Amino acid sequence: MFIDAIDLHLTAILLDVDGTLLDLAPTPLDVVIPPELTVALGRLNERSGGALAFVSGRPLVELDLFFAPLKLAAIGGHGAELRLSDGVVVRAKTHLDPELKARLTAIRDGKPGLLVEDKGYSIALHYRQAPQFGHIVREQVNAICAQFPSVAIEILPGKSVIEVKQPSFNKGTAVRELMRHAPFAGRKPVFIGDDVTDDAAFAVLPEFGGIGFSVGREVQGLAGVFDAPGDVRRWLGEMAREERGQEEKESA
Repeated sequence: MFIDAIDLHLTAILLDVDGTLLDLAPTPLDVVIPPELTVALGRLNERSGGALAFVSGRPLVELDLFFAPLKLAAIGGHGAELRLSDGVVVRAKTHLDPELKARLTAIRDGKPGLLVEDKGYSIALHYRQAPQFGHIVREQVNAICAQFPSVAIEILPGKSVIEVKQPSFNKGTAVRELMRHAPFAGRKPVFIGDDVTDDAAFAVLPEFGGIGFSVGREVQGLAGVFDAPGDVRRWLGEMAREERGQEEKESA
């Protein structure tokens, strides 16, 4: 089975968060982090020598808040932020046009349940609590962005969310940069992601001899698919327990 093929001394484990590690929630701040997940991640990070990283659309500050006391290597904001294993943080020097952000924020007017998340380098409109507005939100985002032809814009559709950012960074460019640095350099990455925003990271894996796994959807060219985040958590938990058993044998 796949678990038996993992050598944590030769592998880098890269994990999307929402929809991959965590079940989706009504709002981004309502997610539940099982304590056993944090324990498993901490053990795997230790046994891999720090070659475990989040690859998320969330800002680093949220990842640190949710997974405290862990402070892992991480890609945040779809690649706008990169924290290396030594704690050094690199941030993209880019922000959305203020007028564009204001116009996008105004979409929520008269739409109860629509949540606007301003990340500075991007803006996300969540309609999980108001799915009836999904179609019109997508239309209005496209229409507004079309009115800024001189501004480089990328529109990222997701699960009950649409996010607007500059195209100069994505999860793929950030993974490529992360894999240049110790302890990731020279290892084969295993990346698990669930959404179309993860496709950019899947695309760079062959450059490093890596493999990808999706969650809840079939993606051509990947090694396999997990049915749900709970299955990913179980896999990580089993691998952490195996590593603990091996560690105890080595210390005996």
